[in-house]
Amino acid sequence: MKKPTLGSLVHSFFLDYLAGQKGLRPMTIRSYRDAMRLFLVFVACDARCTVGRLQLEDLTFERVLGFLRHLEKTRHNHIPTRNQRLTALRTWFEYVGRQVPEMLHMCQRVAGIPTKRTPLPETRFMDREEIAALMAALPERGRYALRDRALFLFLYNTGARVQEAADLRVEHLTLTSPAHVRLRGKGEKWRNCPLWDETARLLRNVLDERSAVQPGAPVFISSTGRSLTRFGIYKRVRLHAARIESTTAAQQPRRITPHVFRHTAAVHLLEAGVEVNVIRGWLGHANLNTTNRYAEITAQMKAEALKTCELPLAVTDQGSKTPAWQDDAVLNWLTSL
Repeated sequence: MKKPTLGSLVHSFFLDYLAGQKGLRPMTIRSYRDAMRLFLVFVACDARCTVGRLQLEDLTFERVLGFLRHLEKTRHNHIPTRNQRLTALRTWFEYVGRQVPEMLHMCQRVAGIPTKRTPLPETRFMDREEIAALMAALPERGRYALRDRALFLFLYNTGARVQEAADLRVEHLTLTSPAHVRLRGKGEKWRNCPLWDETARLLRNVLDERSAVQPGAPVFISSTGRSLTRFGIYKRVRLHAARIESTTAAQQPRRITPHVFRHTAAVHLLEAGVEVNVIRGWLGHANLNTTNRYAEITAQMKAEALKTCELPLAVTDQGSKTPAWQDDAVLNWLTSL
């Protein structure tokens, strides 16, 4: 049996394996594409030839390690970006190992390259006063006023990812009681989220402004009539959020993005007493540990709130400024260390 060429493997990897067999979203496939392009260019430079002359044997374990160092040292990529590129290469070499068994040992070595640990990003969210201030600051009139108000309330109501909002279609909405929406999340997983009456009303008004809305039509559209993209949603959020970020309405300086709405929905659901597993299904988390991060945040907030109303230890029945159990020579010495 003739061994497949590098070009044929790359072609089948993206068109057949990633899209057809794994069913990855176009955004994920584009991320894998970018990683592969960077890797092939790096290998070609190291081998001193063009990409078109590369052979499968040129993709060695040592060059994978060199590529990862190149990302950090030369391109100055952050650790999460390095890890993302490594994930794409692991998937690629896993596929190569299945198609070309004689390269299986090398592919297994690539699979064993560890992901670098990195601290979790700060989870930013808005409190209820900030949400109210943001909604109040939205314009009442204008070409996009109704759409933007409905979009912002939808993001807060559902905790939807920005891509889920961009992919939302009319047929995914049920605006009669009980109103709800079907969202397509990561891994082509669908979930149902209830809608507040006000959210459903605004969405109905948005659709009523358009004539002959088809079931497959996007809910949130741009000036061209096409679906509002991820970047388009991001720009609208940044445009309106900038109005409250520089005011006293914001308790802490933060950059409000569409994903901040998702964090905000999760934290407010927890504060309302909603069970963690329910929130996990609400947000479409594959791992409960992701949802538990919000539980830790609310626990910290409660601890900080408790400190503000704690009675000072100096107040005792005898009027002593220091409790008796603290007034000890040994304790004082240990404190001084």
